[in-house]
Amino acid sequence: MVTAQLSLPTGNATYMPPDASFGAQPSNKTVNSVDPHWPSLLGNLLWFYEAQRSGKLPENKRVPWRNDSAVEDGKDAGVDLSGGYYDAGDYVKFTYPLSFTLMSICWGAIDFGTGYDSANQTAYLDDMLRWGLDWLIKAHPLANTLFVQVGDSDLDNAYWGGDQGIPTPRASFQINETSPGTDAAAQASAAFSACSALYANHSLSSQSSPASLTNITYASTLLNHAQQLYGFATNTSQRTYQTSVPASADAYASSGYTDELTLAALFLALASNSSQLYAQGVSDYNQFNLNQYVKPGNDQVFNWDSKSPGVVVLGSQLAKMYPSLTSNTDGNSVNWTRDAEKYFDAMLDGNSRGFLTGGGLLWYSGDSDEASLNPSLNAAMLLTHYATSVLDTSSPKYASYLSFAQSQLNYTLGSNPMHVPYIVGTHPDSPRNPHSAIATGASPYDIANIDTVPEEERYVLYGAVVGGPDIRDRFWDLRSDWVQGEVALDYNAPLLSLVAYSIMNDTISKHEPVFVSIEPGSYDRVKPKGTPCDAAVSSGCGIHAFKSGGKIAMAVIVTVVGVVVLGLGSYWIYLVTRNSSPMLPKTG
Repeated sequence: MVTAQLSLPTGNATYMPPDASFGAQPSNKTVNSVDPHWPSLLGNLLWFYEAQRSGKLPENKRVPWRNDSAVEDGKDAGVDLSGGYYDAGDYVKFTYPLSFTLMSICWGAIDFGTGYDSANQTAYLDDMLRWGLDWLIKAHPLANTLFVQVGDSDLDNAYWGGDQGIPTPRASFQINETSPGTDAAAQASAAFSACSALYANHSLSSQSSPASLTNITYASTLLNHAQQLYGFATNTSQRTYQTSVPASADAYASSGYTDELTLAALFLALASNSSQLYAQGVSDYNQFNLNQYVKPGNDQVFNWDSKSPGVVVLGSQLAKMYPSLTSNTDGNSVNWTRDAEKYFDAMLDGNSRGFLTGGGLLWYSGDSDEASLNPSLNAAMLLTHYATSVLDTSSPKYASYLSFAQSQLNYTLGSNPMHVPYIVGTHPDSPRNPHSAIATGASPYDIANIDTVPEEERYVLYGAVVGGPDIRDRFWDLRSDWVQGEVALDYNAPLLSLVAYSIMNDTISKHEPVFVSIEPGSYDRVKPKGTPCDAAVSSGCGIHAFKSGGKIAMAVIVTVVGVVVLGLGSYWIYLVTRNSSPMLPKTG
């Protein structure tokens, strides 16, 4: 195991999140300096990951209320799987979304590394990445074996207590040669490759530099795992990982593996400077027809399951920054920039599957219904990656792409109808009841009364991005509503990149984030009445809660009743007409 890393600050230099009241205090800075709220926000976002740590914690831990936990993970399989991160508001560890998270953060640190350096957060970035990557190394003990889950979701979801009473047994689930999982192996490979490129100081833009954490030895270790996992994904029977591990299906079922294979080839091309792997990525993109997933009307979001939008952005970056990689494609080429800009232009022009809510949040029905901020922030992140590394600053699209990205960032930071900065502990009006068993601090726990026991969460989960509002921009801050209030590793990832970029942008960083101008108590004045109507809480649905089958049944009932009423009415009219007509004389 490689342990050498950047030295963490000590003593008074240690970064600790300030009280939420800091977010409402205007700064007293010099005209040309970075507003201090930006580095603080970046520090908080990284601090959240420390609060999510599993295993034996170091003596210099910054989260005093966290304890060693789940230290025997992997014992059932004869391996050490302690460490890593708890995925979300509970205590299960999932490799698939963790790998996506690490890949996304390393990608952002390659393009916007100067932001981490300027904020004095690079050592914490290094610490955060290694805590995840070192666990991922342990989860990959053999070339064709990858552990993809630790913990039982059903058992865990019934527990709402602290980190000292996590229910056992904690089963370990793996994919291997006889039970493969193409998507999980390829995504883990992409994570190792992206982070290897970061530690090897490989750039994706002539306009920026990676974060200053170069370590060639560690980069080599990560590259070795990336290559092995890519071989595992491509040389074994190809299938989605939940086919081999049904236990992961409820939480993180994959819809396919072709986008992961393509993205893995491109990131491995970057990490190993391989024109052959770049050519493989081009071939995969064409063979799998991934362009259909970035076409207007059929466009996908970018998230832990859906990678095609990220493929065209990374492909565009590689083709521009490393033209030598494109020499081995044998005439099998892709116009990455054309496909990327069709995707982005449709998003901005209102011709995509996504649309803006009344308050301005980019919304994709079916994807934004749970964790609504995530598609928006990931879109903003991709726009920023693309504009700053591929487009010329004189291009009209450069300004329009960054402006749209900024609007989505500002929505999350508080420029929304609720006046809520959707990052815990950032401002007095930030969410106070995130769906997090760790932070709730209920002892003894009472999951039946999750919203009231305890009345206030015992700990502040600084830096945690919550799911977000509903399609009408409403947010209830209800602890039981995991749709709106749950936290997760991948929720923070795009915001880290966007804030790092904001810090290195001379124009943005000199101004306060939008939440500073929000008057404390603004949320309380507009907080919606009643309760939500979503997959977690149905009490607010009322007559609108019918499922499709219920709607059909109601339609049938209404139709039948209507026919009966119409028939009775017609018969009544007939009787009235007959009885009121004059009697005709008999003839004959």
